Amino acid sequence: MAELYEPRCILDESGVRTDLGVLVEDGKIISLAPPAVLQAQRPDATVIDWSRFALAPGAINAHNHSFQSLLRGIAADEPFLVWRDQALYRYSPKLDAQALYAGALLAFGEMLLYGATTVADFFYIHGDGTDNDLAIIQAATDLGIRLVLARTMYDWPGAPQNYRETVADATARTRALATRFAGHRTVRIHPAPHSPHAASPEMIQAGHRLAAELDTPFHIHVAEEMFEVNEILRDYGVRPVHYLDRLGVLDASMIAIHLVWLDDSEVALLGARHAGLAYCPSSNMFLADGVTRLPDLLKSGVRVALGTDGACSNNRISVWEEMRMAALLQKVTRLDATCLGARDTFAMGTRVGADLLRLPTGRVAPGYAADFVALDTDHLSLQPFSPDVLLAHSVYAMQPEAIRRVVVDGREVVRDGSLLTVSQSTIRQLVEQTMERLR
Repeated sequence: MAELYEPRCILDESGVRTDLGVLVEDGKIISLAPPAVLQAQRPDATVIDWSRFALAPGAINAHNHSFQSLLRGIAADEPFLVWRDQALYRYSPKLDAQALYAGALLAFGEMLLYGATTVADFFYIHGDGTDNDLAIIQAATDLGIRLVLARTMYDWPGAPQNYRETVADATARTRALATRFAGHRTVRIHPAPHSPHAASPEMIQAGHRLAAELDTPFHIHVAEEMFEVNEILRDYGVRPVHYLDRLGVLDASMIAIHLVWLDDSEVALLGARHAGLAYCPSSNMFLADGVTRLPDLLKSGVRVALGTDGACSNNRISVWEEMRMAALLQKVTRLDATCLGARDTFAMGTRVGADLLRLPTGRVAPGYAADFVALDTDHLSLQPFSPDVLLAHSVYAMQPEAIRRVVVDGREVVRDGSLLTVSQSTIRQLVEQTMERLR
């Protein structure tokens, strides 16, 4: 069955297009044309009136830790290492598959309400198997969000035991999940060696090899904090980006997360190798990590997407919020209002994120997945309404309540501020029960 969406306008990084309908069939965008033309082509299509709405691509959350939504508010306003020990390391050993499922429902449900249609969940509480990974995948499919499970490969002995695996186990389990979900409509599996700090050289190289075997990117935290830079300098005599290059893993398949503490040579090398970055500005501010040199990285050729990071180090998980924060943080740091604009950050939160994850989404165009959102052009946060300023409004002014519909893979999963798949009350009850058990 085909659906014909008739919006007030279509919004993307290029601006606003009017007098166009969007024809969707089997979860894909088939055609964009004036509604009368599409109706003549497909008289059997169900017409969906979005005349009050701007239709925009769904946001792509390129980096999140879903389980951390359960820990939101714990160890707030603390330095990174205190936050890590009092929140993450204190509670995560207690999280079983049931708790992780509840946390993922909370995280993914909130993201959907805020207009994200895809999330890369960097997940590392494996519990010596894959049951916990499957709980995350189940939560995503139950809610209807598109998921990249960035399955973490972690062997630092200082971490909780349920994070850690041998190189052989991490490789085999990640490969098995990727094989199991090959061809799935809304689930992908990517290797994710945790970081130069928490993954051994052998683990990092194994993750890179597996990504090449699976033809996927691999994800890795890099240079988030100065302590990591100093450790790599102490142990290997080079800075983190040069260390990764020495290991042979610095290439276009790498999605680095954070990249806060870089020198000029690292910025240039990342660009020369066509690496990607999942930039998490609110998390970097919340944990006082520092400010990533985004204009320099963009100029060097690094492709930049946006992520929220986990909800206990942000604490919001809205990609549209990250669009705003990315632009404002760079402007004030550089004392240059022109260094990064709404058009750039809108692209980072949509098209570039999808491109980095190698997913056919992030655009409102024929051949791409029908992953899009409806922005209420009557909402006060989008006033005064004009096609000329709607892009800027969506980044700098829009409140989450203006996001009225969310469609993923051609399926409506949010309508008028409510989830249509798993109710908010069900999620809240599961989270309450989980936290009671943890306490």
